[in-house]
Amino acid sequence: MPDPLLPGTTHPLGATVRGDGVNFCVYAPDATSVELMLFDDAEASAPSRTVTLDVRGHRTNGYWHVYLPGLKAGQLYGYCVDGPFDPSRGLRFDREKLLIDPYAKSIVTPTTYDRQAARQPGTTVPTAMRSVVVDPDAYDWEGDLPLRRPWAQTVIYEMHARGFTAHPNSGVSDEKRGTYAGLIEKLPYLVDLGVTAIELLPVFQYDPQDAPPGRLNYWGYSPVNWFSPHLPYASTPDPVAAVNEFRDMVKACHRAGLEVILDVVYNHTAELDVAGPTLSFRGLHDAGYYQHAANDPSKYLDFTGCGNSVNANDAVTQRLILDSLRYWVRHMHIDGFRFDLCSTLTRGPSGKPMAKPPVIMAIDSDPVLAGIKRIAEAWDPGGLYQVGTFPGQHWSEWNGKFRDEVRAFVRGDHDKVGRLSSRLLASPDLYERDHLRPEQSVNFITCHDGFTLNDLVSYNEKHNLDNGENNRDGDSHNTSYNHGTEGPTDDPAVEAVRVRQIKNLLTLNLLALGAPMLSMGDEVRRTQHGNNNAYCQDNEISWFDWGDVKKHADVLAFTKGLLRLRQSFGFVAADPRLTLDTLLRKYHIRWSGIQLDQPDWTEHSHSLAVTVTSLDGQRRFHAMFNAYREALTFELPAPEAKPWQRVIDTALGTGEDIATPETLKAVKAVKAKTYEVTERSIVILSS
Repeated sequence: MPDPLLPGTTHPLGATVRGDGVNFCVYAPDATSVELMLFDDAEASAPSRTVTLDVRGHRTNGYWHVYLPGLKAGQLYGYCVDGPFDPSRGLRFDREKLLIDPYAKSIVTPTTYDRQAARQPGTTVPTAMRSVVVDPDAYDWEGDLPLRRPWAQTVIYEMHARGFTAHPNSGVSDEKRGTYAGLIEKLPYLVDLGVTAIELLPVFQYDPQDAPPGRLNYWGYSPVNWFSPHLPYASTPDPVAAVNEFRDMVKACHRAGLEVILDVVYNHTAELDVAGPTLSFRGLHDAGYYQHAANDPSKYLDFTGCGNSVNANDAVTQRLILDSLRYWVRHMHIDGFRFDLCSTLTRGPSGKPMAKPPVIMAIDSDPVLAGIKRIAEAWDPGGLYQVGTFPGQHWSEWNGKFRDEVRAFVRGDHDKVGRLSSRLLASPDLYERDHLRPEQSVNFITCHDGFTLNDLVSYNEKHNLDNGENNRDGDSHNTSYNHGTEGPTDDPAVEAVRVRQIKNLLTLNLLALGAPMLSMGDEVRRTQHGNNNAYCQDNEISWFDWGDVKKHADVLAFTKGLLRLRQSFGFVAADPRLTLDTLLRKYHIRWSGIQLDQPDWTEHSHSLAVTVTSLDGQRRFHAMFNAYREALTFELPAPEAKPWQRVIDTALGTGEDIATPETLKAVKAVKAKTYEVTERSIVILSS
């Protein structure tokens, strides 16, 4: 006669190592039966043990729980859950589908995994992903903690955890290329570059098969779980060791002075629309985890463009999101989060945005998350655009207007000078109110989604045929310009203006007031050959080509110089308590055009100049921006205590285009009363 099952407890959710066994708990309030299946390894086609949970002894309210002695970390498991299949009530149970535990801390994928099987009738027990028991406390952090670097000192480097070292020329050993361990080996490059934080594209376990036929999902915006680091990014197949490898990476980053920010996807899951695969959430509590049409619960509301929208207004779903965030801070020592399509989380049950969305307010008030960086992508494909109006407190935002309007000015578009002046000052038209800091504005020119910086100045059109969607995918509005030739060229004149434009865009991005973000490889002219939607390109189209470090050493040196200037010359606020409103009152800002004190704000203007005194009063800067097709002569303000010296001239070659604090002493004084600024270039003087 089998031993009676111990009832276990409802808390914590997930699989928890306790004493000499493991407590399992999963939420499925409308289920009629739950089977817990244990597997010996990832490739096992059948469970080694199936535990049927008794409604009377192993269910409390909507929680199913059991304690199994003799189990330990590393045990593989999954759930088969039965109940009504009644889409009209938001119920989609399927007892033949093996389900991932939403609270699983690691996940393995058998080589036989088939996403299509999870969309069709029939069992997925032999081929489905399996959850893994992990003991979160079984790791020695050696005193490590999140760095909590002030926003005013932060420079973000958006990167792909695999793509950074996946290229054969990365210099990383074959077994570590494209892994968390491989990333550790390249940290000196990032430190030397001058960034202070890495922002990793999604590392939650995701479904690589969520991609066009014959291709794999590379970006990772297809999560199946919100607690598990993506196992294929580890150098080991051991799912528990992989979690620790991720922690090793975080600890190494902190020792190098780099914060780790995660790009997190809480707005949708890999289960997609109602015809999508049943992997986890749908088979446990479809009515709670997803937003449904009020007049027809069989249909999902889709504000994400991915088939479903997570129901962040549901109390259980909200707790799941909060528990996930807390876990990554407490047990993985993450320094911050960038929330993908965050505006989706502000929508109420009917889809309309709320002034005080529950999950956003809960994140704001959570003590574990206090002081942790929070960045909102403040829009969604459903048409909601909240840049400058995002409802949360203490949130920074990806400033899409900075990206669009700086691109347009540099390209030479009309009516952009006035907008440029605002973007240079952390967008006071968006953020100058009450308690807001200048770093509410995360300034960027490019990110993973869209052209790289090199391609922005090299292509007029997107070239996405490699994605297999006949070039229909990706945004057709890029504010790009090829400067005479589409794609690569040997024409030195075209190359010269492209390099100058890259330097212009880098200068505006990295020296503007606000928190700058640099996209992986832009500092060495990484190209995707015109592909502006490389989400399914896990190959050299997307990877960092380390040959570019030498090939484009000129742009790399210029980028390093910009970051040195930002940290050393008072371009940023020394006091992190200063609000944007206070900061702008402290600065002495003087706008000009080609003539002093006569800025040209008209529609056809393509030039601007500004004189600024640093907060400590020790330095003055005069910047001149010429986006016109011809050189312009700018009148200079009279020097005060010291003569003007040229800090930046993007039209000059390497060695002359930028001065560092150390080399500035050798730079000749600018004694003339005017300065000729080459067409499409930027000049900054210091005194």
